[in-house]
Amino acid sequence: MAKVPAAAVAATGLVGGFAVARWTKKRPLGGVVLAAAGAAAAKEWQAKAGGRTAAALSTVYVAAFAGSHPLAKKVGAWPAVFGVAGGVGLASWVLADRRG
Repeated sequence: MAKVPAAAVAATGLVGGFAVARWTKKRPLGGVVLAAAGAAAAKEWQAKAGGRTAAALSTVYVAAFAGSHPLAKKVGAWPAVFGVAGGVGLASWVLADRRG
């Protein structure tokens, strides 16, 4: 069975976490989705590219989440979330997924 690329897991975690928080009106529940996807992606990053790359991509993931908030004030919530999710997905693919 083919594995889901970590890029897809990370990007989906950012989009899914926001969607869950927005539609349920329970931000902590969105945080659970965000954290679970981030942990799953980090495990794949570690396996495919090593600890340093996993740490760097985990930092990018958290920074993307944080950066989406001020970006949303400029471009809107959904465009900001999709933008940072795309950036994280691209970084994951370049640094980890294409190796595996």
